[in-house]
Amino acid sequence: MLFDIHDRVNYAVTETRLSCDAPQKLITLYLTVDESICTMYDYFDIFPGRMTMCSRAARFFDAGFALDVNGRKVL
Repeated sequence: MLFDIHDRVNYAVTETRLSCDAPQKLITLYLTVDESICTMYDYFDIFPGRMTMCSRAARFFDAGFALDVNGRKVL
């Protein structure tokens, strides 16, 4: 079976967690990405629209949005 870039990126994400810090008004998405399967650049290459939607959704709730990938703050 051949994986396209979407399959590869989705397969590479091995763990997700969402944190809502009400006092700080911050919503954080934590991802664990197996970088031997795809890089963070691959992830952002195909999912920039989804990250924009996350940010806009957080603003709707009067909160900020942060993204943490493999323990590194990305957004």
